Amino acid sequence: MKLSHIEHIGIAVNSLEESIPYYEKVLGLKCYAIEEVKDQKVKTAFFKIGTTKIELLESTDPEGPIGKFIEKRGQGMHHMAFAVDGIENALQEAEEKGIRLIDKNPRKGAEGLDIAFLHPKSTFGVLTEFCEDRNK
Repeated sequence: MKLSHIEHIGIAVNSLEESIPYYEKVLGLKCYAIEEVKDQKVKTAFFKIGTTKIELLESTDPEGPIGKFIEKRGQGMHHMAFAVDGIENALQEAEEKGIRLIDKNPRKGAEGLDIAFLHPKSTFGVLTEFCEDRNK
């Protein structure tokens, strides 16, 4: 498995409109993109600090994964995402090492990345995402 860096940290929020000003006005970061990922029932906002991104996640449906997450746990860190080369191989290698997969095959995520998640029960409570940018 070839991880290159932390691609982003995902943070579940009730409202992008209410959350973005904290990151911009208090932390001095710039929101460079807002995007809806309809099949994941989420709207995202991205900030960059160094080579790492922060992704704010607002649910567009209370029954979606972020809506359910916030209902159970409240706002806060949702997942950590690692950039990988060869996402299919990374998933296979993780599974061979006993890691439970949420996604056995990659799917499309925000910013056009191919994404797949590892189950937090296999990763010491941290929902882990693999991301691959096949357009670079």
